[in-house]
Amino acid sequence: MAVQHYSGGCQCGAVRYEVDVDLDRTAVCNCSRCGKLGSIFAFAPASAFSLSSGDGRTTEYLFNTGKIHHLFCTTCGIESYALGTAPDGTQTVAVNARCLDGVDPKSLHPMEHDGASR
Repeated sequence: MAVQHYSGGCQCGAVRYEVDVDLDRTAVCNCSRCGKLGSIFAFAPASAFSLSSGDGRTTEYLFNTGKIHHLFCTTCGIESYALGTAPDGTQTVAVNARCLDGVDPKSLHPMEHDGASR
């Protein structure tokens, strides 16, 4: 697939964004949060992400090490993206591929990440 441009956002539309991301490199995690949500994350540098609407319309949830800023819509509760830092120090965005317009989650082949053991 390679890097492509996508639009996405939450269920109610209050939070919308644009992102350039490679959907061949997605991941699912079995930690206590991700396992319950069923998110499929695709990672991109923060510079490849632009929030179109919703500034001030999200709230943050931090847990475990507090390194990933899980942001969810204050209206519908959907976490369409999260912010963090990659191991190499790059500011990173993790978009929930289930929240990208026109993307069929069944077409993705996410890598499994064992967050429950960390």
